[in-house]
Amino acid sequence: MVIADLLKTHFPLQNIQDVVELFRSELTRDGEPNLAILSIVLGAIENTLTVNRALPNEAECERTIEPIFPILELSTVEALHEKFVTLIKGSVDLSEFSEKFATRDIVKRISDTVWNTLTRSYYKDKAHIQSLYSYLTGCKLDCFGVALAVVVACQVMGYRDVHLALSEDHAWVIFGEHGQETAEVTWHGKGNEDKRGQPICLGVAEKSWLYLNGHPVKCSRHMEVAAMVSGINPSINATTDSLEMGSLQQELLWLLYDLGHLARYPMSLGNLGDLEEICPSPGRPPPLALFQQAIDVARRHYAGAHVYPHTYLGGYYYRQGLYSQALSCWADATQTIKRYNYTREDEEVYKEFMEINNELLPHICKMAAVGAVDGQRGFLSDPECYVNLLRLFDGICGWEEGSQTPVLHIGWAKNMIFCLSKFEAGVRGKIEVHAEGEEEEDEKDGSDTEIDSKPPSPLPPPPDITIKAPENDGPTPPPHANGGADEEKIRSTIRELASKVSSSESQNDTPNPNIAALAQACGESILNPEFLLGGGDTTSPFANTSETKVDYKEFLSSTSSSSPFPGLTVDTMLQADSPAEMLLIKKSGIFKTESDSPNNNTHSKHHVSVTLTSQKMKGLKDLLKVEGKLNASAIKLQLTAQSQVDLKRSKVNTDWDVSGPRKRTRKSIEHT
Repeated sequence: MVIADLLKTHFPLQNIQDVVELFRSELTRDGEPNLAILSIVLGAIENTLTVNRALPNEAECERTIEPIFPILELSTVEALHEKFVTLIKGSVDLSEFSEKFATRDIVKRISDTVWNTLTRSYYKDKAHIQSLYSYLTGCKLDCFGVALAVVVACQVMGYRDVHLALSEDHAWVIFGEHGQETAEVTWHGKGNEDKRGQPICLGVAEKSWLYLNGHPVKCSRHMEVAAMVSGINPSINATTDSLEMGSLQQELLWLLYDLGHLARYPMSLGNLGDLEEICPSPGRPPPLALFQQAIDVARRHYAGAHVYPHTYLGGYYYRQGLYSQALSCWADATQTIKRYNYTREDEEVYKEFMEINNELLPHICKMAAVGAVDGQRGFLSDPECYVNLLRLFDGICGWEEGSQTPVLHIGWAKNMIFCLSKFEAGVRGKIEVHAEGEEEEDEKDGSDTEIDSKPPSPLPPPPDITIKAPENDGPTPPPHANGGADEEKIRSTIRELASKVSSSESQNDTPNPNIAALAQACGESILNPEFLLGGGDTTSPFANTSETKVDYKEFLSSTSSSSPFPGLTVDTMLQADSPAEMLLIKKSGIFKTESDSPNNNTHSKHHVSVTLTSQKMKGLKDLLKVEGKLNASAIKLQLTAQSQVDLKRSKVNTDWDVSGPRKRTRKSIEHT
């Protein structure tokens, strides 16, 4: 593969816009973009702006870094490109292979070539070694860099079917006529060289997060360009980023976004959202929209198997001080990670959740407890926040189940208990905690459950009542047009009250005194023709209210909440001190029905439920909903008990170093 004449016209590259135009030309021209040239260009610029960047001395007061941009000549890029092509073509004899599409042997031969030219020194977690520039000038590549080099080498050799496959922390290749073949081409530490060339099916079968249960991002050539742009690392050191490198990455990601090459790439969308939060671009979607788009892409195209889109959004909410939303996102992230079995290869995502559990959540609870941030005190009295905290811990425990290595240790448990105990005791009384599968177990449990679940026996229908007009009172007024319907509503109300009596008596031998009085009053009204005909009854218990005459159509109507009492339910009637007070409650509006609520969802606002799925959390179900003080010792013992973890032997060497296409390191941003 030679450098095209059109590509040469873009050199020398003197600023960010020159680089953007070079990428635009390669992404929009006919044919495939030249991956080797683009990777060399990005690596050369990154090396100058980060690795070889001089910073002011600590003693200097002024910490401003002078803006610079390297001038990149065509001769430099051309020489490195020729070196790579010569190396690959000189190591692989294509006359031995006659196939049109790549085979496992070809992929293995090329990956061996890349591997054997790397330096033997061990360089764990070293930055800025993901490009061909690093490979050609220093013989160093990380996990992603090795996989990219193999794909670029296959492009040089004329194999257009070999592409990158990316999980959230690993990279391999797919190849073959229909792209169904997979092969390991990279490494995760010392002693794992023999994995190259092997299919990834073992990792998928073992439910490893490293392989996303068979739902990686399968790249096209243009998405491979997006991958190398996402792999840019603008860090000069642990606390300082290169402004120019970050700006270049941001511009290139927007170019790829506009061309549609990020439409199936959740991590790149997350990277772009992070960059936009730091330095918003005028006229572009806000960071929140990009983070939400990443989650939507992961759900639509990858069966919701990606964890980082949720942690990206959760981190954004946390930095904005929106702690309830952040907790909900983190809970969603753990509900995703519980699909996998934890191994030591999962170091990166493990550190992500450990930071959430050991630093971010305790910080939120401390801030909310002292009211240090306006509006955060309600966090600890919100049942939904407590439920999301349970979901988060349930997901972590689920991740541990079936794994060969335990996740939870005493450090995790202490912080979990600290956060749980900070919530107000009354909050636990407002949630319903269920255990997955408990209904099936209850059905098999025997007579006690059967008695509890059996509905109360219905009352026999009341006898027909013939209403006669009073004698010697003059002409009989005409009967009310809806008398029959109203009578049936009264009967229905009495049955409902009776069912409440049956339910109450099954739990308490002393019935509510309001029930008897209410039932008696309703019975008297039924037997009182004058009341049913609209005349009222001053001798009834209801006559003690501020209004001596009561319109029975108003009191016994079905115009509110499908209840025969407007503005009242049976539950609120039982809360009144006397039957007469029920009308006062109705008139004053002390108790509101669901239709009076602005969200029309009062129950979900104040009473929420959660279903626990992990064995450890199901064992804590009763302890987690007590309204008194939490039993910290019992919870800690349950969370750290290894008997709940099904430890399995594995043939896979788990002592691997994780050095894949990591999630972009996020520098902390202080918010006041």
